[in-house]
Amino acid sequence: MLQTTSRPSMNEPHDQDPFNNSSYGTLVDSPYKLVSLPVLDVLDFNERIIRGYEDGSAEKGLPADLSLARSLIPAGTATLRDFSNIAPEIPLYIAENCTGCMDCVTQCPDTAILGKVLSETELEERLATITEPADREMFRTQWSRTKKYFDAPKKKGLPGGMFNITIDPSKCKGCAECVTMCDDNALKMVDKTDEVMTTARKSHRYFKNFGPSNAQYVSDNLLIDMMLKEQTHLYTGGAGSCAGCGEGTALRMMCAATGSKYGDQWGIVAATGCNTVYTSTYPYNPYLVPWTNSLFENAPAYAIGVRMRWNQMGWQDRPLWCLGGDGAMFDIGFQALSRLLASGMNIKVFVLDTQVYSNTGGQASTSSFTGQNTKMSVHGKAFGGKQERRKEIAQIAMMHPRTYVAQTTCAHTNHFYRSVLGALEFDGPAIVVCYTTCQPEHGVGDNMAAEQARLAVDSRAFPLLVYDPRKGNTIKERLSLQGNPSAKDDWYVNPKTKEPVTFIDFARSEGRFSKHFDRDGNPSETLLRAKEDRLENWHLLQELAGQR
Repeated sequence: MLQTTSRPSMNEPHDQDPFNNSSYGTLVDSPYKLVSLPVLDVLDFNERIIRGYEDGSAEKGLPADLSLARSLIPAGTATLRDFSNIAPEIPLYIAENCTGCMDCVTQCPDTAILGKVLSETELEERLATITEPADREMFRTQWSRTKKYFDAPKKKGLPGGMFNITIDPSKCKGCAECVTMCDDNALKMVDKTDEVMTTARKSHRYFKNFGPSNAQYVSDNLLIDMMLKEQTHLYTGGAGSCAGCGEGTALRMMCAATGSKYGDQWGIVAATGCNTVYTSTYPYNPYLVPWTNSLFENAPAYAIGVRMRWNQMGWQDRPLWCLGGDGAMFDIGFQALSRLLASGMNIKVFVLDTQVYSNTGGQASTSSFTGQNTKMSVHGKAFGGKQERRKEIAQIAMMHPRTYVAQTTCAHTNHFYRSVLGALEFDGPAIVVCYTTCQPEHGVGDNMAAEQARLAVDSRAFPLLVYDPRKGNTIKERLSLQGNPSAKDDWYVNPKTKEPVTFIDFARSEGRFSKHFDRDGNPSETLLRAKEDRLENWHLLQELAGQR
């Protein structure tokens, strides 16, 4: 993929063409050039190809030229994609209820919710640039005074910080994940009337025109503030993922964490899968870093080759992420992954663990849970879904020489960011396995990715862990289960119901296990075996961490 020598500004209005500046370089000019490739005229790509797809003439009118033959897509073209007509509702921000927690901004899989903080003085100066009095007052009401950004800085002698959440109507798919995540009732879904959409588009334009957040109000010590920094938005939105996609959030957060430390001076080698389909639905690419994808099974081998070449070029300090789903990393690419980890090379692996081959319509993988209904392990009269036990890639990775291992979810924001930053800081191979809800295959609502990820951790279906070889010479010293609820007990007990939260509770909440419950809600024998499997796995982790 093409990485241009500059990139679309996060402050440009959506309908302003971010590729209309001749300063954008071509692939031949790019510092990321690895092999000799044809010149890709970005201006031509935008004017001829993207506009051709927008007006419907591309399929019959565009030639199969050299750039298409090489599958080249410029960086960030997905920022020009418009999803405003695919959902009947859009989130509405209620400024007076907002606490500035940033959960909605962090968890949105489509970069459709953006946060910003400015001083009172800065805000008034920028509001004065809005010539229409009605628009000026409309946008003024969308800024809130929170304890986090207004009261706390005031106590330190700074002007109070005014906080804003703005929805990008061109990127929002109406999944309502943001509303589900907001505990402060600061967001609600409303119908897309003409008035609502006009206000949303105006608000988004003013948000962009007001420039970046004031860095004085963004704390480097608060990882949740990461997406207030413009340089962390390296996943633009406009990807063709499903509404509420758990993978989309994981990719955004991984890009943000890496971008916070390295800007756009890093790259991705991706294994074929859902992630490569929705991020390169021609001609749209949401990444603002160079990336490439290879076959399903050899992304780690490809990454080894890129790492070696980068090292030859003196780019030892530029991170390289090898990205893939559980099918690519647990199954067909497992040998290549093992070779990568054994190599000792400074390559980071990020696994999007959906427990199913989503890209091929829901086939089982060795990451699938026992009892899960999938293609190739359909729940029928003879067998109740998948009968095998789940492979635990984290434990296998720990057994490789000096390898950093983390297992995390997007719902556990601080744990996620610390896992990714820890992997980046580690001077050797690292693997981060992230639980990523697949709404269609798991049988859950579009708004439930984070809730299901949290429940997976609470029920021991997917425990959090960090294994850092730098922490000591024994597994006990290296392995941390911090972040799991009731980490020294068998099961976490819900304080409201006073009942243990087990794998049965997790399975009951998802469609992929629905056939395992009778009309009275009793679980099947297969599901009870799955529960025991999850408890055995948890006991093993406790033992390794010295908690048993």
